[in-house]
Amino acid sequence: MMNIRAYGKEMENELQAILAYWMEHSIDRGCGGFYGKIDNENKVVPEAPKGAVLNSRILWTFSAAYNRTKKEEYLLMARQAYNYLLAHFLDKKFGGVYWSVDYKGRPLNDRKQIYGLAFALYGLSEYYIATKEPVALDQAIGLFRVMELHSYDELRNGYYEAFTRDWHPLEDLRLSTKDANEKKTMNTHLHVIEAYANLYRCWPDSYLRLQIVTLLEVFSEYIVDAATGHLHLFFDEEWKRDRSGIVSYGHDIEASWLLQEAALIIGDKDWMDRTEGQALKIAIAAAEGLDEDGGLWYEKEEDRLVREKHSWPQAEAMIGFFNAWQVTGEPQWLERSVGSWEFVKKYIKDHRHGEWFWGVGTDHSPMPGQDKAGFWKCPYHNSRACMEIIKRISDNAPGVQGNSRGN
Repeated sequence: MMNIRAYGKEMENELQAILAYWMEHSIDRGCGGFYGKIDNENKVVPEAPKGAVLNSRILWTFSAAYNRTKKEEYLLMARQAYNYLLAHFLDKKFGGVYWSVDYKGRPLNDRKQIYGLAFALYGLSEYYIATKEPVALDQAIGLFRVMELHSYDELRNGYYEAFTRDWHPLEDLRLSTKDANEKKTMNTHLHVIEAYANLYRCWPDSYLRLQIVTLLEVFSEYIVDAATGHLHLFFDEEWKRDRSGIVSYGHDIEASWLLQEAALIIGDKDWMDRTEGQALKIAIAAAEGLDEDGGLWYEKEEDRLVREKHSWPQAEAMIGFFNAWQVTGEPQWLERSVGSWEFVKKYIKDHRHGEWFWGVGTDHSPMPGQDKAGFWKCPYHNSRACMEIIKRISDNAPGVQGNSRGN
């Protein structure tokens, strides 16, 4: 198996390669911001819509990369994403951010998707950590407050999925057409707690802390299946689950470490202990989706395997399995983390055009018609995997094993 130091070095090299790709190919020098779509041959679709998630994830990625490396070119990229977010996505009248704008930066879909607001908050808080610009923190806090005002369910806890621009109910709440049309979802709650925890790093507010604890309770009570360790995905407003029975291996392994990270950030000893055990339970469940080649299958629907291996679950597997190794010291978890990276190198990484393919099919060929960059394909999961592995190796040296990370 790969030496742990070699793993860290390969992560450093891969992080540089991912960031270099986005700096070279994604900047829209004509209309501002970043192109909304780039195909697998690096052909730009210049008039493609620009999504809040893509812009916010670029903001987070390059802010986090600067915070890790102090390289000025990463800060310049983060600043471009920050300026574009404030100028074109921020709804100055009703609060929140638009879901998408057209290629010239004009509002296109002005709905308020809480998932989108969470990523904007996530990016803004990381940018504040990088720059200490008060406006960035003010905007992040503003998004937190508008989410609490309009989306938080004070009676049953959790966050409603989506609203009109002026915060009225919507009939179609879905993030995408493949999702169930339900009022509450695992996916949105996972990224709300991720964003709130990051905001707490720079704004340790007592009410924010309370809401992070409440989200941890929501995951334990409703979302994480106590029997199987898998996550339930879709719920009505009273937390009654839909009957789809979908298992998302990528979200399982992502949640395994993100929930523990939230507890670590707020420094709650009880929740740190609880989420450590929960992290292992969820990682064991996620490992059911591992194939013999080391890749993680995408989903299982009604006991039928979706025979695709998307890029982002491999990135999350690298972190989640590494985290399980830190929790337990059992070598098979480190082997699974390294195995996920080896799978990426062999099948997911585009050695010709750069970056990672969206995913591969059963024959390991790239899935046709997918983006190299787009509404959902961003430098977030893969760059974060690199940074997390680097951090966990370097911050815990020389032994590495044992999850003693701070904020």
